[in-house]
Amino acid sequence: MFRKAVSVLVLLLIAFLSLIFYCDKSVADNAAGKTFSDVNAVPSNKVGLLLGTAKFLSNGYENYYYRYRIQAATELFRAGKIEYLIVSGDNSRVEYDEPTTMKSDLIAMGIDSTKIYLDYAGFRTFDSMIRAKEIFGQDSLTVISQAFHNERAIFISEKQKMTVVGYNAKDVSKSVGLKVAMREKLARVKVFLDNIFDKQPKFLGPRVEIRG
Repeated sequence: MFRKAVSVLVLLLIAFLSLIFYCDKSVADNAAGKTFSDVNAVPSNKVGLLLGTAKFLSNGYENYYYRYRIQAATELFRAGKIEYLIVSGDNSRVEYDEPTTMKSDLIAMGIDSTKIYLDYAGFRTFDSMIRAKEIFGQDSLTVISQAFHNERAIFISEKQKMTVVGYNAKDVSKSVGLKVAMREKLARVKVFLDNIFDKQPKFLGPRVEIRG
């Protein structure tokens, strides 16, 4: 009985690891040739979508994912690769407001505040991508985050019939980003589950027109 239980657990573990591998590879392969680290090489789009994250970690230290995403969005503006920017992040609590914080830092970098639109209901990447289409009316755009994150965002967007390229913000060191890398593997499995169960964003709401 014990050996049978162990065998079942081993088979389940193998199946789970195989699922993770399949989802991870599918997302990465799908994004091949669609993400760019050179600002001169990335195609131009009217609108960029900056994916939110916290400015500081729970231990109070600076979040380098945040810093590098702000830098990447600024690079796109300065290179004339985007005209407008949607900043999508979490504002689920009064005291926690990713979009407004990111907007303030973009303005400090010299970005025109009238070119920035805020999406306060980007609770996760899935919500941010769908809301970019359904709320902000964008069928094509440039998503801005680290490469691994852009790959997943592109996979999500293409299931929504969007045309998206990614501009890769600088990544953090492997030692610092190990926890994020592990979480990303599971997030890619969740993408497939979202599609299977026809998951919808937590909030939609009225349309927002991006003028220009």
